[in-house]
Amino acid sequence: MNLNSPKVTVQKPAQYMFESLSDVRNFEKLMPENIAKFEVTGEDAFIFALKGMPEIKLKMKEKVAPTKVVLGAASDKLPFTLTADINAVSETASEVQLFFEGEFNAMMAMMVKGPISKFIETLANNMHKL
Repeated sequence: MNLNSPKVTVQKPAQYMFESLSDVRNFEKLMPENIAKFEVTGEDAFIFALKGMPEIKLKMKEKVAPTKVVLGAASDKLPFTLTADINAVSETASEVQLFFEGEFNAMMAMMVKGPISKFIETLANNMHKL
């Protein structure tokens, strides 16, 4: 299952966005209002939970300065990645788009598609908070 957020333009340089997204602590600022838990569990990992949903642990998988940050599920039960693509628009602005890729069976994909789409859209729309 592949989902994309809308592209958002942020009035920050690409390098700044890369550094901000490389620090897992900053993801708390991007989370939706219905967050039930957010806990940093190490330099490159955090756990979060939305109300009514199970906890998800994300771990930093790859960084390509200043254009890409990839987070992945720390558990193999539900393998997925969340990739932030960062493109410089000018010296003071950049475009960020999130890509979600997960391997789910058809039933699971049907259940999670809506909530995950909304979730990555919220993360993208909150990029200006970094």
